[in-house]
Amino acid sequence: MAGITAADVAKLRKVTLAGMMDCKKALEEANGDFDKAIEIIRKKGQAVANKRADREASEGVVLAKVRADGKLGVMTVLNCETDFVAKNNDFIAFAYKILDLALANHPADLEALKELPMEGSDVDKKIIEYIGIIGEKLELSYYEKIEAEHVQAYIHPGNKLATLVGFTKAGLDVQVYKDVAMQVAAMNPVSLDKDDVPPSVIAQEIEIGKEQARRDGKPEEMLDRIAQGKLGKFFRENTLLNQDFVKDNKQTIGQYLKSVDKELSVTGFRRFTLNL
Repeated sequence: MAGITAADVAKLRKVTLAGMMDCKKALEEANGDFDKAIEIIRKKGQAVANKRADREASEGVVLAKVRADGKLGVMTVLNCETDFVAKNNDFIAFAYKILDLALANHPADLEALKELPMEGSDVDKKIIEYIGIIGEKLELSYYEKIEAEHVQAYIHPGNKLATLVGFTKAGLDVQVYKDVAMQVAAMNPVSLDKDDVPPSVIAQEIEIGKEQARRDGKPEEMLDRIAQGKLGKFFRENTLLNQDFVKDNKQTIGQYLKSVDKELSVTGFRRFTLNL
């Protein structure tokens, strides 16, 4: 149509993220009505979303970022169906838009994040729109935040694994914070310290220890003591502050932090991984 200009198409693309041809077709179908064209694109996204609702969205990107003051960090996971889409620059840019929105507003939970206003709509509806563009099921499946005196984020190359770690003290050598964030990525601790391990996990480990000892032919009266010994090993290997520091296994993470500053410790951490 003569009345539809390249500027109109570009404007619609900026709002909807749809391709140039999709925007042109939507404007033509809407006889140049901008709002109607947006609705056409949204309906297309909803139609594709409905068709692909039963698909598995197990690929995607895991992203983490810290606010400029260093005291708040957020992590989000945007899923898709294929690794091809997960590596698409436009998809990654869209995921970062959601991450930045989360960082700016730090909503209470995932549902609150989905309801945040985004480019004339909200996050959940923009995801549905983008489904129509990508042609795959998309799902915002995870959101967490950490607040502390200093928060460090780490994204492993490939955007499949990220961590957030909160610290008790700011202003130290940034490499110290990075070391711990990468430790969490590499060693996947179950909790911060042994007192934070869920009772159900402790009970399970004790039972595993007893069963292993029983299979090894140990007397029944020794099983509890053997299981407790194995539980101590579990704590050393799976709680962050008690793990051996991967860059220097002669000290634990807790000892490493105290060697840097006696008041330095970790307040909490988050870790998420996709298909690693």
